[in-house]
Amino acid sequence: MKVASNNKKNSLQSRFSNINMATNFAIVVSARKGLQTKVFYDFAEAIKMPEKSLASIMNLSSRTISNYKESERMLEPVQGEHLLKLITLFEKGEQIFGSIDEFNYWLKKPFWNSEEKPMDWLNTSGGVDFLSEEIEKLAQGYPV
Repeated sequence: MKVASNNKKNSLQSRFSNINMATNFAIVVSARKGLQTKVFYDFAEAIKMPEKSLASIMNLSSRTISNYKESERMLEPVQGEHLLKLITLFEKGEQIFGSIDEFNYWLKKPFWNSEEKPMDWLNTSGGVDFLSEEIEKLAQGYPV
């Protein structure tokens, strides 16, 4: 699969370049320091996902995330880690598929010989890691 190039200025990677997500260790350190809820809302907008849907993927209610925003409360480390892993996954998806729209399309297609869709795996940190590995396989030309 050819890695598509896209407008770097508007890419997810450039939008969240101020957060260190280079390694799993960096993600955990960043999450433990605390993430502002603004990152959640910026990410939801960037990937064209309703805030309610993203909150659900992160096992939060939309009211909880709204309360965090209103009280200027930071995300809990486990929520921050999940969000940062999602951002990293979508950055990789944007790079491999060429756009967020194409990656979102792939997320909604059933896996080979399965009724499950990649989107079904986003609600756990391990599921996000699994999808990241699957995208790497796709980039190397393996069918997924």
